[in-house]
Order: sequence, then structure tokens, then C-alpha cells
Amino acid sequence: MLEANKGYKSGFISIIGRPNAGKSTFLNKVIGQKIAIMSDKPQTTRNKVQGVLTTDKQQIIFIDTPGINEPRHKLGDFMLKVAKNTLREVDAILLMVDSVDRIGKQDRYILEMLKGNETPVFLVMNKIDLIHPDKLLSVTEAFRKEYDFADVIPISALEGINIDGLLEVLTKHLPEGPQYYPADQVTDHPERFIISELIREKVLHLTHEEIPHSIAVVIEKIKREEDSEKIRVTATIMVERESQKGMVIGKKGALLKEVGMRARKDIEMLLGSKVFLELWVKVQRDWRNKQVHLRDFGFRDDEY
Repeated sequence: MLEANKGYKSGFISIIGRPNAGKSTFLNKVIGQKIAIMSDKPQTTRNKVQGVLTTDKQQIIFIDTPGINEPRHKLGDFMLKVAKNTLREVDAILLMVDSVDRIGKQDRYILEMLKGNETPVFLVMNKIDLIHPDKLLSVTEAFRKEYDFADVIPISALEGINIDGLLEVLTKHLPEGPQYYPADQVTDHPERFIISELIREKVLHLTHEEIPHSIAVVIEKIKREEDSEKIRVTATIMVERESQKGMVIGKKGALLKEVGMRARKDIEMLLGSKVFLELWVKVQRDWRNKQVHLRDFGFRDDEY
């Protein structure tokens, strides 16, 4: 049984918001390690990534949910289901919005989804470094009219502005509780999952158009080489069509080589060891609509 020290605060906080509101940037800034992938393309965060912030006064477990869109395929259904399940099991919800954008259809869709939910919702106005204070006020008011928020906190995740202020507000709302995770643990996702996410992030950065939604990364093998400090990682990038395979490989293999080079650096940082990264590209037609493939590629209902 986990025991709580008197006065020690702990709890689970869900981060939601439309795609690209800055949720992953925020999580990585707070935890201080790269555990959620970041890209300017929608739907870059597919599975719940938990970030754990531990101090001598509190432990906050952040859950980074997928960008909430109205689902258009089986993968979209899965992502939305993950998000809704998450909201039922947390102590507080952070609704992160891009301050530069006006309130839109997707924001209203999320607010509608939150109605009837008893968990306190905090409105986090992100990217305040890109907006005039007067405009920030009018965007904030538009949101306040739509929902009764527990509090509104303006921040810039990228620049680190008012992150401490936000953490202070959250800690006040957290219940007294135990330290769920060891102090040096920053995520509960296995290394295999984080490695696949780091590779997927590099593909997202380097490709365009329909490629991003159409890829999954499967880690085939992680093995330390005998008589060597190197770790061999073998991974397959799954795409839906033959034409996409060509795009991911690139001219004379140049794009895939660049993906490998960038991903290898991040994986070496994660594992603290030299890495030999072997990448393959494989076509699995229409995988996003086939339940069996979703399971094979790590999208499992029972884990979320």
C-alpha cells in the first residue's frame, strides 16, 4: 500500500486540446525530457504519454491525450476513446488552447464533450508570447462564455513563461496523496514505445501531405551487441500505400537516412548508449481501418 506523507500532494492531470495547441511542448518543458513527440502536423500524439513531475512537495502525473478531432476512421475512433476514458480517471483537466486562434468549431466540440464532467477544468492559454495582451483578453472572454472553468492561466510552453505559476495553481487543487512513482522516473511508458515515437516524430518533420497520418512505427528488436557498448535497434515504418513508401525512403534513400540520423541521436540520449539504428519501410494497406493492425502496431484498447 502506498503511504502519503502528511501535506504531500499528488494526483493525475489530463492535458487536452485541439491538435497543435502545444500540449506536447508543455509536457516536455515541465518534465525536462523529450517524452511526447512534437510536430506542426495534427494528430502527432497517438497514445497517452504519462509525464511524472516529482518534487519534495508534490508529484503530478500528466497524461497527454491525442488531439481531439471528430473521428474519420478507426484510428480516429480509437484516439477519441482514449481521450474520453482519460477524463474519467483524473484529478484535474487542463484544456490547452492556442491564444493566437479564435475559439473555433473544434474547441466547441471539446467543450461540449466536457459538459457534465465533474472534474475541474483549467483553461491554459498557450503561446502568449505571440499575441498582444488586449487580444489575449478577448480570446479568453470568448472561452469563459462557453464554459465554467476552475481557473484561467496564460503561459508560453515554448518560452517557459508562467509554467511555475501554472504548477502552483495545480498543486493547490491536488489532494494529499502518496508518491506513486519513484522520484527519478519521468514516464511509465516502456523505452520501446518512446523509441518508436522518436522515429515517428522524425518522419513527421521530414514528410508532407498525407504521409503523417498514414504511418506507424513498429520496433522489431532492441538488443545490446555482444562485446560492444552499442545497442542495435531494428524498426519498421508502416505506410498504407506503395507511393508513400517511396516518399518515406526518398531519392536514393536520402530521406530515410536523414530520419535514421536524427532519430539515432535522440535514442542515444534516451538510452545513454551508442545506438546502431536499422530502419525498414513496409506497406500495410489501409491499416488505420483494420482493428487487427491497430492492435499489432500498439493501439490496444485494454491498455488505455
